[in-house]
Amino acid sequence: MKHLKDFDFIEGIVRSGSIRKAAEEMFITASALNRRINKFEEEMGCEIFERLPRGVRLNTAGELLLHHIRVQKSDLARLKSQIADLSGMRRGHVSIACSQALIPFFLPKEISQYRLDHPGVTFSINVRDRDAAEKDLSEFLSDIALVFEPLRLVDFDVLCSISQPIYVLMQRNHPLSQEKVIRLRDALNYPHIAPSEKLAVRSLLDDAAKRLNNLRVNPLIESESFDLMRRYAEWEDVLAFQFPIGLDIRQTPDLIARPLATRDVSPGNLFLGQLKGRTLPIASAKFMRALVKVLQNKTEKSWK
Repeated sequence: MKHLKDFDFIEGIVRSGSIRKAAEEMFITASALNRRINKFEEEMGCEIFERLPRGVRLNTAGELLLHHIRVQKSDLARLKSQIADLSGMRRGHVSIACSQALIPFFLPKEISQYRLDHPGVTFSINVRDRDAAEKDLSEFLSDIALVFEPLRLVDFDVLCSISQPIYVLMQRNHPLSQEKVIRLRDALNYPHIAPSEKLAVRSLLDDAAKRLNNLRVNPLIESESFDLMRRYAEWEDVLAFQFPIGLDIRQTPDLIARPLATRDVSPGNLFLGQLKGRTLPIASAKFMRALVKVLQNKTEKSWK
């Protein structure tokens, strides 16, 4: 507990890469912050930063210390949530790293449902791609990750996963709107927009296109925002691609959605998990369990 403020200072310096910049962000003088770090290093018996011409960076000892800081803060947050739970206050904070496809509809609904029973719990939502979400977990920046097709899964403890076919979103008068299931070759013959290459939907589309006699995804517009692509399809007669969990056709009455043939394009997998070996604060653990129930129920329903 003694060094909690020092820990905040150290994390601030790590984020900014500079004592001067960190001091500005934390509204203290650079000299005062530097003295604080020097005193901390004296008590530790070793330096934790390498002083560079244009800033600082953690050395090996500093990397070990940063991990310790994050573990201690996580343990303290869990302790606070346990005390609040014992007192009946049911407070806490949940941080989530998630694919942005879940932002428009899925997460707002689930968070609001959870807060009906736990109004003292607050949330932070960190929009991350597959690689960044895993990094968030390992650095204790997020408690939970909900992402499509994580890249490594080395430190990712998967609590639940569901399969998600890719859907084609189009205007109701589009020539393909009468098809119940759409072949990828047919879809790519029409003007289309698509996610950027680092997103799971695009990766699955590109892989499938290469297998089908070297077809190519050639979008008029690329974006990392599924919300933008969905909205754009309302204005121009183009096809857009999205996982169904990110759709709510009731909100876009001029559009319809049809699944791509799974014999052409493999479904994606949505993974819900946390950092391996970490014990989550009570609020995060409870919300995680609530999400598991919702996602397991989703697998039993057809996507319309």
